[in-house]
This record gives sequence, structure tokens and C-alpha cells, in this order.
Amino acid sequence: MSQHSAPAAHRHTLTGIGYTVLACAFFSILDTGAKYAGAWLPLLMALWLRYVLQSALTVGFGLTRHGLAVFRTQRPGFQLLRAMLFCMSNVLAMLSLRYLPLAEFTAIVALAPLALTLVAAIWLGQKVSPLRWVLVALGFAGTLIILRPGGDQFSGWALVWPALQLVANTAYQILSSKMAGKESPVTTQIYTSLLALSVSCMALPWVWQLPDTTALWLAAIAMGVGSTIGHLMLLKAYEKAEPATITPFLYSQIPCALLAGWLVYGHVPDQWAVMGMAVIALCGAASAWLSIRERR
Repeated sequence: MSQHSAPAAHRHTLTGIGYTVLACAFFSILDTGAKYAGAWLPLLMALWLRYVLQSALTVGFGLTRHGLAVFRTQRPGFQLLRAMLFCMSNVLAMLSLRYLPLAEFTAIVALAPLALTLVAAIWLGQKVSPLRWVLVALGFAGTLIILRPGGDQFSGWALVWPALQLVANTAYQILSSKMAGKESPVTTQIYTSLLALSVSCMALPWVWQLPDTTALWLAAIAMGVGSTIGHLMLLKAYEKAEPATITPFLYSQIPCALLAGWLVYGHVPDQWAVMGMAVIALCGAASAWLSIRERR
């Protein structure tokens, strides 16, 4: 690498990290809006409002950057399956947010990279080092510290929904990684948004209920804007830096969720929940560091 290219590469990496932190901040805005809207609107109606705004913003961005070519896809089946997993993950996330505070929910969602390691070893036959198995086990232990099954803070369905959401999100991430580089990211994001909107439209006759307060409209806007800008920022991040570099900074969503939960809902996690979040974040960052090391 030349003397001139090294500083440029460094700037690109820092820019990618900045985009990642911004994406996580907007994802926290998305979850904050989803938690509020999901408490006062039918779940599918809240999702429809999100997908309408998300689709409009994403299609507008794609057309501005690429014109009609942005709609060309060679894998419509992949796009449909990805959209279905996206919808399933979103439904389960909103159900989870009805019972869990923002920060605790975000920490459980952050287990996805560690869950991918487990799937890679069991179903994809990939070799996993003993240290990675330790990180997976510690990440699971961190989740148990947050949820503390059998305690009086969460019970019943409150524990089922985030577990199912983690499964759906992991499947979504696996499918996305399998198709990485085979379709334009913007094209994929457009089809995911439009197909999710189409699916949610089917339920409208039974769930139609527009927001009737300013707060609910703001929550709906927060969902659409947070999802759109968050995903676009993440796409920009991957354009500037390697995934292994980006991954540790995805855990910045946990402190963002802590701040949002405190500002909007007045929720402050107890010391056990904070400990569990720290364990999950450290395990995820260590897993990303291993990925960098193994690629050298």
C-alpha cells in the first residue's frame, strides 16, 4: 500500500464506522417508535404504516441514484423469501417490545452474530474454533442474566417472543449473507420494503385504524424514517469498510437503546441487566476480532 493510499483507507474505515454508529442510532429510533405504536395500534396496522413510509423513501432513494435499473433482479424467489423473513422478524420484534424494555430487547437482538456461529457449525458444517464456542455460550449466559427465567421481571410470552425473533432474524441474516454480492443492496432493500408492504396490505380490512394522536403519528414516522435511514447508513458503511471492521460497532445500538428507553419511557435497567448487556456486547466484539484475525 502506498503512502497516499494508507491515509485514504484509514479515512474510509473511520467513515464506515461513523455510518455504522449512525445506523444504530436510527435503529434505536425505529424500535422506540415501534414500542409506542405497537402498544396503541393493531400490530399489523403499525407495521403497514412503517412499510408505507419505508417503501416511499427507499424507492425514492433508489430511483434518484440508479433510475429504473434499480428494479432489475435476477433472483425474485430470494427477494420474496427475504421479505417474508423480514416481516416475520418485525412482527416478533413488536410483540417482544410489548413486554421488554428497549435496551434489554436490543441486547437480545444483538445475539444474532453469535447465533449465526451456532447455525454455521450445526447446519452448514463449518468448522468453529473452541474459543468461538465459548463466546456463544457466554452470549447465551448474558441473555439468561437479562431475562432471568423464573424471576418476576419477565414471564410467559415475554420470554418466547424474543427467542422466536432471534431465530427469524438469524435466518434472515443467513439468507442475506448467502446472496451478498449477487444482487444490488439497494435493489434488495427496495424489494424487501415493497414485498413487506404488499404482505401487510392483506390484513388492512381487519386492522385498519389510523393514528388518532400526534404522538402516534410521530411514532409511525419514527419507525419509517428510522428503518429507512438506518438500513441506508448500514449500506454506506459496508461500502466504506470491511464487515469484520463494522460488526463490533453494531453493538453501539445497546447504549443508544439505553438512552432512548430512559428519555422516552423512563426505564433504567438494573445492574443484572446491564451486566448481561455488557457480556453480550463483549462476546460479539470478540467474535468480530476473531473474524479479522482468521482472515489474515
